[in-house]
Amino acid sequence: MSTEVTAVIESLTREVADFPEPGIQFKDLTPVLADPRGLAVVTAALAELAAGAELVAGIDARGFLVGGAVANKLGIGVLAVRKAGKLPPPVYSETYDLEYGSATLEVPADGIDLTGRNIVIIDDVLATGGTLAATMRLLTAAGANVTGAAVVLELAALNGRDLLEPLPVNSLHII
Repeated sequence: MSTEVTAVIESLTREVADFPEPGIQFKDLTPVLADPRGLAVVTAALAELAAGAELVAGIDARGFLVGGAVANKLGIGVLAVRKAGKLPPPVYSETYDLEYGSATLEVPADGIDLTGRNIVIIDDVLATGGTLAATMRLLTAAGANVTGAAVVLELAALNGRDLLEPLPVNSLHII
């Protein structure tokens, strides 16, 4: 990725010690997205990576922000991949394991035909890969052709990319 994109992300990312638990150095991208230049640079870079998609899937919740901006820039629609219980039935759902427990993601089963559509998944951070992998499985089960994933920040030491193979994954900034 370009040095400008990397510089903007690095300069605006807030680091929070001991969140959500002791020993974790949380990377907060909220300031990146709240800054007009930060949002513009990130949106343009992600849109370049998502070119050719028919639909962008943004993951709850910051993925909604960047996914919607990318879809708007590309002139295509955005699909909100929601946490369980936020959508009216019927839904497609995918449950996956977290470090402490499990979570479920959902997309509508009616009203949006995903069959055969080329979809790029957009999210803010790739850490352990569980959420992105669950989203990939969810969209595939709904009939979509998931062509790739793109994130603003990747925490390489957590090896999340491994769960997504062979899906092409692009990160704007890797630490």
